[in-house]
Amino acid sequence: MITPNWPAPPNVHALMTTRQGGVSAAPFDSFNLATHVGDDPAAVAHNRAQLRQHLPADPLWLNQVHGVAVAEAGRDTAGCDGDAAVSFAAGAICAVMTADCLPVLLCDTQGRVVAAAHAGWRGLAAGVLEATVARMAVPPDSILAWLGAAIGPQAFEVGFDVRAAFVSQHPAAAAAFVPNGNRWLADIYQLARIRLAAVGVTRVYGGGLCTVSDPARFYSYRREGQTGRMASLIWRYQSFIGS
Repeated sequence: MITPNWPAPPNVHALMTTRQGGVSAAPFDSFNLATHVGDDPAAVAHNRAQLRQHLPADPLWLNQVHGVAVAEAGRDTAGCDGDAAVSFAAGAICAVMTADCLPVLLCDTQGRVVAAAHAGWRGLAAGVLEATVARMAVPPDSILAWLGAAIGPQAFEVGFDVRAAFVSQHPAAAAAFVPNGNRWLADIYQLARIRLAAVGVTRVYGGGLCTVSDPARFYSYRREGQTGRMASLIWRYQSFIGS
């Protein structure tokens, strides 16, 4: 598992799983946590139970649809549609699953609220990060964000339509695209930073772990087609700074 390297308050805990350490057979080998990819349900249940040993409660597993809906862990039920979750309650766990899309974990500097967002290019362009920041209901300059493993800028080939979707909203996004023949290579980490900065979130950490180029640690839908999913999770304990 990967522990974010960021200055989160001591009552905030976060992690990202890798593909290692579970019981799923190929092509889901081995720590697949997704029930919708065709893996043996018993293997997924075993992997989730193994993950649960590291957590204070069951995560809020979302039905991710590449949109901007933000659920609330501790209130909404597992399987609800959403591509992000927030939590204001101690022990309620926000979780998103990815296999090339960008997972973003967020918290405020006082440890009052945490959030997780699933930012594929469609959700990112539609505003999932902006919706998550707004739902956290704290000053944006008090928010910390961590960017987990995602498809890297040397592997994320996109068309002109994807570039236009970002540049039309934020001209600065043009710097995140490099020509590659009649297509473009996109830096999803830079795109996320641009959009977070636009709403006042400038303390952004992580980035740089490429799912496509590291098959030993990460699932990659673009590399493998049929594959498993990693999870990025965040939660808080009861006390917070200033309580």
